[in-house]
Amino acid sequence: MIKDKVVVITGASSGFGKNTALLLAEKGAKVVLGARRESRLQKVTSEINANGGDSTYLVTDVKDHRQVTALADKAIATYGRIDVWINNAGVMPQGLFIENQLEDWENAIDINIKGVLHGISASLPYMQKQKCGQIINISSVAGVMAHAGTGVYSATKWAVRAISESLREEMADMDGNLRVTIISPGSFKTELMNSMNNDNFKSGVEEFYNKFAITPERVAQTIAESIDLPNDTSWNEVIIRPTKQVV
Repeated sequence: MIKDKVVVITGASSGFGKNTALLLAEKGAKVVLGARRESRLQKVTSEINANGGDSTYLVTDVKDHRQVTALADKAIATYGRIDVWINNAGVMPQGLFIENQLEDWENAIDINIKGVLHGISASLPYMQKQKCGQIINISSVAGVMAHAGTGVYSATKWAVRAISESLREEMADMDGNLRVTIISPGSFKTELMNSMNNDNFKSGVEEFYNKFAITPERVAQTIAESIDLPNDTSWNEVIIRPTKQVV
């Protein structure tokens, strides 16, 4: 059941995070939102609460483990528990290795990999103590395939899958029912392309997305379905694409 579960979402100011927050709140979850843009967080939180939902937020940069820990502390202080933690914050660097986009590479590692680890570090101890909980990590179809120009992005999303599978085994051995789910989306209409600094690749990706991308609410629905299962059952990994997307 989703109703009354406390759900923490990073990258919650737009895209998958925002749409998931709105949907879960509509279904009765208490949502704790983290992202860097406070004005966006305020807007999402106000919308949820105005519609009868229950939400709060904390400005959070997932690159900083102290801020992620503070987000977990906010959830505990406000609602007393953490039932679901969604590691959603991410960036999508594109470019050939020969172009040496070192800053983009380091940023992607800090957000896409370290950000996930920070979320696990902040939430897992509470879940172990509760003997129940679910960590949902947002990967990508780029985490199951790689192409010229997507190497670093694919590497970070492959890492998310490796972390998640290792975590799944670890949590399966803990007392109670602790679950891990990987959601790997294809082309959806989010602000992810805004994180791309390589104009040559960005134009190609925009063309691809304009052709195939569909609404991020579809991913939010999938996340909700993965939560709304009996605690003894897990969706371990879901790859979700627009029906017309070929790769």
